[in-house]
Amino acid sequence: MAQTPPARPRLLTAPCGTVFRDLNGNGTMEPYENPRLPVDDRVRDLLGRMTLEEKAGLLFQTMITMNDDGSLVEPEPEPEPEPEPGAPDDDPMRASTSRMVTAKCMNHFNLFGAAAPRRMAEWNNRIQDLAAGNRLGIPVTVSTDPRNGFVDNPAAAVQTQGFSLWPEPLGLAAIGDEDLVRRHADIVRQEYLAVGIRLALHPMADLATEPRWARNLGTFGSDAATAARLIGAYIRGLQGESLGPDSVSTMTKHFPGAGPQKDGEDAHFPYGREQVYPGDNLDYHLIPFEAAFAAGTSQVMPYYAMPVGTDYEEVGFGFNKGVITGLLREKYGFDGIVCTDWGLVTDSTIFGAPFPARAWGVEHLDRLTRVERILDAGADQLGGEAAPELIAELVRTGRVSLDRVDTSAARLLREKFVLGLFDDPYVDPDEAERVCGSREFIAEGLAAQSRSVTVLKDRPLGAATPVLPLAAGTRIYVQGIDPEVAGRYGTVVAAPGDADVAVLRISAPFEQRTQGFEGFFRAGRLDFTAEELRPILEVVETVPTVVDVFLDRPAVIPEISDQSAALVANYGASDVALLDVLFGRVRAEGRLPFELPRSMAAVVAGREDVPNDSVDPLFSYGHGHGHGL
Repeated sequence: MAQTPPARPRLLTAPCGTVFRDLNGNGTMEPYENPRLPVDDRVRDLLGRMTLEEKAGLLFQTMITMNDDGSLVEPEPEPEPEPEPGAPDDDPMRASTSRMVTAKCMNHFNLFGAAAPRRMAEWNNRIQDLAAGNRLGIPVTVSTDPRNGFVDNPAAAVQTQGFSLWPEPLGLAAIGDEDLVRRHADIVRQEYLAVGIRLALHPMADLATEPRWARNLGTFGSDAATAARLIGAYIRGLQGESLGPDSVSTMTKHFPGAGPQKDGEDAHFPYGREQVYPGDNLDYHLIPFEAAFAAGTSQVMPYYAMPVGTDYEEVGFGFNKGVITGLLREKYGFDGIVCTDWGLVTDSTIFGAPFPARAWGVEHLDRLTRVERILDAGADQLGGEAAPELIAELVRTGRVSLDRVDTSAARLLREKFVLGLFDDPYVDPDEAERVCGSREFIAEGLAAQSRSVTVLKDRPLGAATPVLPLAAGTRIYVQGIDPEVAGRYGTVVAAPGDADVAVLRISAPFEQRTQGFEGFFRAGRLDFTAEELRPILEVVETVPTVVDVFLDRPAVIPEISDQSAALVANYGASDVALLDVLFGRVRAEGRLPFELPRSMAAVVAGREDVPNDSVDPLFSYGHGHGHGL
């Protein structure tokens, strides 16, 4: 239901720079602090004014939704049964925005869903108004998963109309251009800032060493040195050389590297909780994180998984003191914010299916003890949870010290001050409409999509003449392509037998898992079944065919490679971006960011933590060559 926000803003700034707020709730505006003071002094002053409940609220960041018109989500109140002791008292995905901001004193939110940029900016201003009405008026930090790609997965990315559209990180890795990655991140920064997003829940510094893992698309490939170069450029594009009012903070994930998942299964689910290192290659997975630290990433997210067969305790990384305090804090000297991955404490139901807390290795502990373990491990904030009352109870019962809470609260406040949120958390909806998805940004994203296309093969076996580029006006049969778009390049025909060439767009194979949340994860096998392969090969056998495959993971496609006239790969590219390459208008520059194994047997025999180690790959890491006029 749409809400009318209070008069904006409840914050005044005198000419001398002193900030005034209604500290006592009696309508009297009193001097709060001088924003010209050093940040550490401002943090110390504010922390001294806060109650335990206000501090506890800082230590939680959960999901929040918005209405399409930019208003705050405020569900009609429903009578609820008395919760059992220790059980969650609401579902944050359905929770009232005002209840989380005012009653729970929370001010960090991961924005789910999307609306037009103007509406997103208006929503930001409304939630900032709501927060300004609290006793201390602590502004809200809005965070998000990536919004500028092709994937729409509630656990990984939010496709957002009105933003510029770019290849996924694998595509940026296929190009390998640090300047392009920094420019991409800078454009993302400008679009985020325009709508009020100040924290990116990315980049992923993980490595694509296990081909079956469903999150490979969000990585910069399998090579640690390449990923390290691009991670550094990405963070500098979002944050600048140092964090400040024009920055978007980065939460680099998933420490210490989420790629080596046992059998490639994802750690969102109980069957994917184990992370293994049969190649004794943990140090390799730390290389991109070292580049992130050098670039000044402000935040780090540990992964869900539990390490198996290492020197570390076999509990999820969010509970793992040896990893967070020993490795991240002490060895690497990281003193920024550590936020857990989402939902380590509370069992829930998503899309009608049970979704247990990802408390891997500590499933037997109650919610209070799980939170206690997370704080003891060294994390500052719990992602995907909305239970500040648990921390308050831990402090009141003496299980966690107030000093420990203050340490994390200070880190979180400091970032808000450095980002300038206390000085002005509002944005201009007109500016959001102008900046987001501007003609310049859209053109740069489209160019990057084309550049990332990887030409794996350009002629039939035994042929001397390449198929690509296709000639303008060629009679083409298309599948997976908008015929209206294809008609701008060639003459579209209705049947393969009437064409000079066919162009098919397909996706890498996967096992369809349909229980609730699992359906968003393209996991399991990487080869096509005979039934899936048949209609593709029927076209290939009828007419010379160019096959384009979307590689969110390495595909096992020897039959298609052998029989197609040309084979190309993309990592998020529109029909226009692809056809510009195929018809020679734009040069493809992509190189494979991982190898393509020849068989599933080779995949199964591979070691999860070692890159590109299949026997006799169909195409090796770095394969590809471009075409263009």
